[in-house]
Amino acid sequence: MRLYRLKRLFVGSPLPTAQSRHERLGRATALAVFASDALSSVAYATEEILLVLILAGTVALSYSLPIGVAIAVLIAIVISSYRQTIRAYPQGGGAYIVSKDNLGTPAGLLAGAALLIDYVLTVAVSVAAGIAAVTSAVPWLFPYRVGLCVAAVVVVALANLRGIRESGKLFAAPTYLFIGSLGLLIGYGSLGAVFDFIPEAPYQKHPPGLEGVGLFLILRAFSSGCTALTGVEAVSDGVPAFKPPEAHNARIVLTWLGGILIALFLGITFLAHDFGIVPRPDETVVSQLARHVFGAGPFYYLIQAGTMLILLLAANTSFADFPRLSFFLARDRFIPRQFANQGDRLVFSNGIVILGSLAVVLLVVFGGDTHALIPLYAVGVFLSFTLSQASMVRRWLRLREEGWRWRACLNGVGALVTGLVMLTIAATKFTHGAWIVVLLIPALVGVFLIVHRHYGEVAEQLSLESYAPPPPLTNTVLVVVGDIHRGVVRAIQYAQTLSPNAKAVFVETDPERTRRLEEKWGKWGMGVPLIVLTSPYRSLLGPLLEYIDHLQAHDENHVITIVVPEFIPARWWVAGLPGLTQDLAHFEEGGGADVLHALEDLVDPVSEIAEDECLEHTQGHNYREHQRQKAVLRHLAGDFRAAAPAGQCPESDTGREPGGRLGARTPATRR
Repeated sequence: MRLYRLKRLFVGSPLPTAQSRHERLGRATALAVFASDALSSVAYATEEILLVLILAGTVALSYSLPIGVAIAVLIAIVISSYRQTIRAYPQGGGAYIVSKDNLGTPAGLLAGAALLIDYVLTVAVSVAAGIAAVTSAVPWLFPYRVGLCVAAVVVVALANLRGIRESGKLFAAPTYLFIGSLGLLIGYGSLGAVFDFIPEAPYQKHPPGLEGVGLFLILRAFSSGCTALTGVEAVSDGVPAFKPPEAHNARIVLTWLGGILIALFLGITFLAHDFGIVPRPDETVVSQLARHVFGAGPFYYLIQAGTMLILLLAANTSFADFPRLSFFLARDRFIPRQFANQGDRLVFSNGIVILGSLAVVLLVVFGGDTHALIPLYAVGVFLSFTLSQASMVRRWLRLREEGWRWRACLNGVGALVTGLVMLTIAATKFTHGAWIVVLLIPALVGVFLIVHRHYGEVAEQLSLESYAPPPPLTNTVLVVVGDIHRGVVRAIQYAQTLSPNAKAVFVETDPERTRRLEEKWGKWGMGVPLIVLTSPYRSLLGPLLEYIDHLQAHDENHVITIVVPEFIPARWWVAGLPGLTQDLAHFEEGGGADVLHALEDLVDPVSEIAEDECLEHTQGHNYREHQRQKAVLRHLAGDFRAAAPAGQCPESDTGREPGGRLGARTPATRR
């Protein structure tokens, strides 16, 4: 109960399924939720271009503006392509759905694997960059950067576990603060540049260039600046999160995102070019621009605050889209089906928890270092861009709808350019960490195929096609006992509900104990025969398993269900009191758990299926029993623990019953 209350405190009260539509996002909130990733890249995209060009000296920085324009054109192409994707696939899914539909399952899985990895990296990189901004402003926090990164991921994950509408409210203000503050910087800075009331930045000495300005350097700068595109696919992936009409609203928001992204990116690039900003290791380009335009006043700190928040909250886009993409993969049986289930707050809780956990692992392993994580970034997203646009080309050529020629050309150019960028990124950053992603993507596809094959095999085994019903089953229920007490009485009553052929089994290691049990059995055994199995060598398992084998040998269609009573203390500290369980259960001398595990090893697939059904059937009854008398019938089947007994065992000829534990364990069912 304590864990349940703690969960409710952090996650909130459960929401009814009928409220699902009320948890959808309007356009303004959706822009904040889905745009934070793409817009946050403006904070470092221009700087990435300049960091490559400066290798050829300050004279090469003049190429930043034409490269920026080329990237802006690429953004427009990708945005236009994804608008067509949303129109063609209003149910969402992005690159995974469109690639699987047009290029086949392997291409879809490749896109899905690339995006899942990219979403994890987006969280790690965005949070690490945001915390780096914090530690730059407050240097004494630097030693605690990993802990701060982990805390930031936990906060964002909890916000999303509460529901996408609430997380949208939380992230709307920082997103619009960033847009507004950078818009103010670009607007005022552009006026100053045009009307010449803001001078160029002071000349900064820089070492002479180590490389010449060649095609490869230009391509490297272009590919580095293409980080500005990371996140633009989020809207098409999250179409189901929009209020109706979903596709129409998503296309509008995607257009807004594209326009804002191009304006901010080109604006920052233009100002950096016009004012002669040179990248520095101790200060970002955006910070230099803000300080140069506004000085170290309130507007400067407003821009820095907005930049810091957008970097921290860019991770929210992945928390919106990773679970949704996981839903599509789970629906198609390429990952466990649990990822297709919505939690209490109408969100895909499993996907959120897994994403947060993986991001935390990355941040801890890489020490929260943005520069160590960056080489792994963007390969996956540009692979998904390429597959998505190539898939749309295939769709236009196949369906030949109105305007298919120009649409195919648009998507074809986009696929060609994004493919070139992907290869450039992979080649230039391969030895710096990109090899991890290059190898991980096909490995993840292999996992998808293994999971899918497993589900296919299970479906084939359970299929009713050409299935002849077997002869009816008979069931013997064995209650394993070590004494007689109220928990055993309840276990016997439960056993009688399962089958009229119920027996109690007692393994004798002490004749005096057997005599006392037999004396009480006539009064409390309720007509159930007590089978006494002698054990000359004091083994509990041996006689029990031999008896099961004996029963099984008589009839193939004979099912044996075993019930093991178990004492479950109401308070945790009671469990360790010496002698308590020894008095209540004969199997507590280390044998109770061994009996259960040994019986579980004997369970066959048919029995396991029957056991799962029994578990679902009895769970509610046992929970109420636990509330009323602090005793419970626990059903144990493999790794499942619930509140009911069941299992299977062989038989003897003496009617007696044991004490086991208050309540009951249901370990195994064997045919």
